[in-house]
Amino acid sequence: MNSVALSSVHSHAALITALETHPAGIVFSGGQWQGTGAVSSDNNDAVITVYAPALTAWQLEKVSDALAPVATLSGFRLHALSGKFHETVVTGSIKTADVPALKPLLEKLAESLRVDIVVQAARPSLSAPGLLVMDMDSTIIQIECIDEIAKLAGLGDKVAAVTAKAMRGELAFSESLISRVACLKGVPVSQLAQIRDSIPLMPGVVPLVSVLKEHGWKIAIASGGFTYFADHVKERLGLDAAFSNTLKTDGDVLAGEVTGEIVDAEVKARTVESLASEWQIPMSQTVAMGDGANDLVMMAKAALGVACHAKPLVREKADTAIRFSGLHGMLYLLAD
Repeated sequence: MNSVALSSVHSHAALITALETHPAGIVFSGGQWQGTGAVSSDNNDAVITVYAPALTAWQLEKVSDALAPVATLSGFRLHALSGKFHETVVTGSIKTADVPALKPLLEKLAESLRVDIVVQAARPSLSAPGLLVMDMDSTIIQIECIDEIAKLAGLGDKVAAVTAKAMRGELAFSESLISRVACLKGVPVSQLAQIRDSIPLMPGVVPLVSVLKEHGWKIAIASGGFTYFADHVKERLGLDAAFSNTLKTDGDVLAGEVTGEIVDAEVKARTVESLASEWQIPMSQTVAMGDGANDLVMMAKAALGVACHAKPLVREKADTAIRFSGLHGMLYLLAD
């Protein structure tokens, strides 16, 4: 291997030059960067992906040093989507005895370096049709709709406290939903439009949807939220399906109840499986993304579970996590 000359380990441009000069990959070994003849891998290797705006060689050195005692990195190369969304993305093969055991270390590295870092044992492919099922509130959109309704009714703190417990897994979702919706009895239905028409989308969701649809993927919402908002988001983004809860009304006000089957964790998981079957998509090509404890079952059902800006418990149990990037970061976790 040949040594790699870097004008500065803190220069983003210097890292890009090194990676472009050595397309097969570069590896940090013996206290210096070296070019690899090829990024060696076999079917038993996991894949490491590191990404951040203006990523530097110094950050990658810290990642390499921290992982050295527990894993072997064969080198980093530019991901095919690096730069497309103004982030530098590098990927490579990693040999380790236990991928899940790396999670605490990856969490510490990500927080200290402010980079997204993921190690995966398997990856669905972007180049083949697939299925993405996403939670809505605090995943596709930046709000919890039920909390916003409660604020308009002057019950914001009361309902938000129950929401927080449910998202942390401290309260069964169905129980929490029934309790929160009961608080909304008498709220004018007209107030829902005020929330719907100002819904803030999560950064990165538009390019995520665009790229996946270009590659023949199906995209659906499976939400513990409400059809009034989920159907609107589905139409706005051009998604393929949406499953959520229906608020019962009494004339022109909310009745404080939901009708039909509650979309809880188990229903979300069944949705992944049923949609994959309906659209003839192999389960190996399925991804589930969410931020709360009630998303973990569908994440486990899918081939890849992605915790997005999630609570610590969810990041710990999900396959992978997006901590700082927008939702488009999920694209980096797919095979080219």
